[in-house]
Amino acid sequence: MARQPDLVRASAFMWVGLTGRPPELPIAAVFDNKWLSESAVVRRAGLGYLRVSGNSMSSEPVQVAIVGMGTVGTGVARVLLREPERIARRAGRPIVLRRAVVRDLHKAREVELPPGVLSTDVQAVIADRQVQVAVHLVGGVQPAREIMLALLESGKDVVTANKALLCECGDELFAAARRLGRTIAFEAAVAGGIPIIATVGQCLAANQILSISAILNGTSNFILTQMARENWSYQQALASAQSLGYAEADPTLDIDGTDAAQKLVLLTQLAYGVKPTLADFPRRGIDTLELADLKYAAELGYAVKLLAVSRLVSGQLEMHVQPTLLRQHAPLASIHGAFNAIAVVGDIVGETWYSGPGAGQMPTASAVVADLIDTISGRTRLTFPRLEIWRESPPFTMQPREKISSRYYLRFNVEDRPHVLADIADILGRNEISIASVIQHEAPEAAGGARALVPLVIMTHTTTAGNLQSAERELHALTALKPPHVRMPVAAG
Repeated sequence: MARQPDLVRASAFMWVGLTGRPPELPIAAVFDNKWLSESAVVRRAGLGYLRVSGNSMSSEPVQVAIVGMGTVGTGVARVLLREPERIARRAGRPIVLRRAVVRDLHKAREVELPPGVLSTDVQAVIADRQVQVAVHLVGGVQPAREIMLALLESGKDVVTANKALLCECGDELFAAARRLGRTIAFEAAVAGGIPIIATVGQCLAANQILSISAILNGTSNFILTQMARENWSYQQALASAQSLGYAEADPTLDIDGTDAAQKLVLLTQLAYGVKPTLADFPRRGIDTLELADLKYAAELGYAVKLLAVSRLVSGQLEMHVQPTLLRQHAPLASIHGAFNAIAVVGDIVGETWYSGPGAGQMPTASAVVADLIDTISGRTRLTFPRLEIWRESPPFTMQPREKISSRYYLRFNVEDRPHVLADIADILGRNEISIASVIQHEAPEAAGGARALVPLVIMTHTTTAGNLQSAERELHALTALKPPHVRMPVAAG
């Protein structure tokens, strides 16, 4: 074997052939784009390649910037400044926080940054060639989209937690990153401290994912937990969530199912290679639920959770986000407070479970810093081009929403008079919906001949959403039924 050169070109986790060797024969490991002396590599005897030793960490620091120093950005800065040696050891290089962009320089902050780091000028980050990785923590879609594109165009890799941006513009942003030879890491965009993006995108890569069932919004889960535990109304539980910081002053995106749906879109992209939009699947929140619904569910042996579901059914992809009845012994039913949980079924591994804090400063910062480490060490550069996401030709089609099949919980407020239940049963029967059970508690006699309103709860056998929608159109015409009409699917098992 010919003598190899004394110096070997190296960059993380890739193999490159040396001059004079066939290109298909990998003979040198690359580490961080640094020239390593022969003493820094170990020759693998007889196999014709060299391997980097574990002691070749580069001393050249990586300069990073944080764009958006809100709750999560502050947490990221705290980790970087508090644990520099740990982060450097795991990233393979020291990390220096060079810039941090905020809206208000005078706002009090929970972390003390080095002098000169803080500014309001995002263009200074974009123009700074020494910044190699940008932590993009700008919320919403605009101007977050323009900022990320500019960061990529300026030669920077990006770490982000913005699920709304990726849900709406992910195809454009990922295409730009690939065209420019850059990467986007987004573990923190879904389920906070739970490493579900890496799990679905990498750790379960040998599997075809068959189903994802998840609690993806901690605010809604906290509200439902407090309603059930404390016997509170929805408004009481929401006020408590806001006072504790679990809900925003405007909680709309959390309570109407949008936040969970955006996260489900990203997981579905990774798991199935399909690009659904929020308009492609049913989405309902918890804001129409009453304490009575949780009590009736408990009486029937169920708990209510805002469940996000994405699963393969007869070769098509079924998706929905809506309050759902789960058996009280089911694992997802035992997830309380602001925690998230995800059940993933693969065709090889079977059923797997992941649970943890789905939001909050430090859980989300944990995911952001992990992505930062992966980006700097080179792992993201290997995995990013191969992510099963935003395919040009998706392998599965969306199941029409009217074909979604389930049992259902129905609650009506009805006038306490003869033949009402018979009228409802007749409409359901004509729409091929079979009744499994009925709850109607005795109502007190109304004074003065007025008819009392009583709740009527019906559990159906399995039917389709289309059948139920047809029945509801007829049910709304019954004068004995008064709003609201509540409908929730019942999870299998």
